[in-house]
Amino acid sequence: MTSPTKRIRLSEAAEIIKDGTLLTFSGFTIWRRPCALVYELIRQKRRHLHLIEVNSGPHSEFLIGAGCVDVWESCWIGHELYGKYGANLARRVRQKEIIYEDYSHAEMAFRFQAAAAGMPFMATQTSLGTDIHNPAYDMLERAGLRNGKNPKIPRKKYHVIDDPFFGDGRQILVPAAKVDVAVLAVQQVGDEGTVRIAGQFFTDPEVARAADITIAIAEEIVPEEYLRHESHLNKIPSFQVDYIVECPWCAHPTGMFRFYDVDGEFLRNFYAQTRSQEGFNEFAKEWIFGMNHDGYLNKLGVPRLARLKANTVLNYSTRVERGRK
Repeated sequence: MTSPTKRIRLSEAAEIIKDGTLLTFSGFTIWRRPCALVYELIRQKRRHLHLIEVNSGPHSEFLIGAGCVDVWESCWIGHELYGKYGANLARRVRQKEIIYEDYSHAEMAFRFQAAAAGMPFMATQTSLGTDIHNPAYDMLERAGLRNGKNPKIPRKKYHVIDDPFFGDGRQILVPAAKVDVAVLAVQQVGDEGTVRIAGQFFTDPEVARAADITIAIAEEIVPEEYLRHESHLNKIPSFQVDYIVECPWCAHPTGMFRFYDVDGEFLRNFYAQTRSQEGFNEFAKEWIFGMNHDGYLNKLGVPRLARLKANTVLNYSTRVERGRK
């Protein structure tokens, strides 16, 4: 039986994420991003979010374009071949409407590994010699946010030491990525919270352990007994998941391996339309406001969703045209 303390609705999951939350997500670039929850946060007019991500993608572009985000820490944002960079982040950076903090991809992964292990930092030689470690580009420091008032914001962006054990030269200590909430978009979650991810799971296990609260939004909720049959396929144990939501097509327009492909046409149009704030506002009016997730799926329509649906043997859609720009 599903635990009433874990299974909630999409709108209730969004309500857990308050103004000012330090937030992170599952997935990678255009795969397994919890876009249904992101849309709901925009509808609820969430503000002052602080995003900390291993890397970013369309989900954060939605939030940033809607004015929900004050601080963004990551290494990259964009839509891969459907839009090379994050136009909404770039626009708000130019207009000094958002604080951004740049780390390398590896450093962001190490930051979440540190938090998942309960450690305050991780040592690495990644990005030595780059301007990532230039104090002039410590944007949180320049904004006065490394003052210790928020216990989850480190007092330093990095710290340099010499290897005291093997004499292996300079090491960069990067701070743990301590976040309030992690939101995962996954294929299956058990009714007690066990998460099964098909295909690549990226840094999702570390992300789940790093957060104070983990919300798993799944294409389907299944019996825990089913997940125990091949337990080696499970990626996150139930005790690390606080809330579960059943929400088919929760990652659209990003992809969900084995369930549906990336909606490249949607992302390409979003990228082209939202180079300006006026364009984003029109997009949000058409695709976010005035509807819930069911309304969003109805607007997409059965033919479009059927075209994206994955073949159950090949695990990708055989109806999507590929090989052209």
